[in-house]
Amino acid sequence: MITGGSRFRAAYKTRATLVAAAFLSAALLSTPSHADEAAEGEAAAVLNHHLGAFAKGVDELMLVYGEDSVIFSNVGTFRGPTEIRAFFDGFMISAPEGLWDAFKLNVTEVTDEVAYIAWEAKPWVPLGTDTLVVRDGKIAVQTYTAYSAE
Repeated sequence: MITGGSRFRAAYKTRATLVAAAFLSAALLSTPSHADEAAEGEAAAVLNHHLGAFAKGVDELMLVYGEDSVIFSNVGTFRGPTEIRAFFDGFMISAPEGLWDAFKLNVTEVTDEVAYIAWEAKPWVPLGTDTLVVRDGKIAVQTYTAYSAE
């Protein structure tokens, strides 16, 4: 079995994967607050923080992840702060020029402890999704998938 760190390095070897990985950060960098204003509660607050954190850097982003946090994605599974930080560091360095301007949030839903977004960053990503499960003010579980146009 490949560890999260090995999966991270293996997943980011191809350009298509680099581009796909960059789209989540595009979504997050370009959207400081997208949870529906009527949605209240911890999941909405964490989603808003998460969306705005990329503009401030990975340290700010990591504030909403705990020791037991997990990200499941189409490029691997990342467990705990070390692997999650490496995953997002990869996002930050791999974004193509123009990606942030191309981001468009299409769906935002927040219910109880779950937040969901669907987004695009054309021409690179026609569809991306993220789901956050929030517990005790932290992202306990996140799913992320980006369909790359390449």
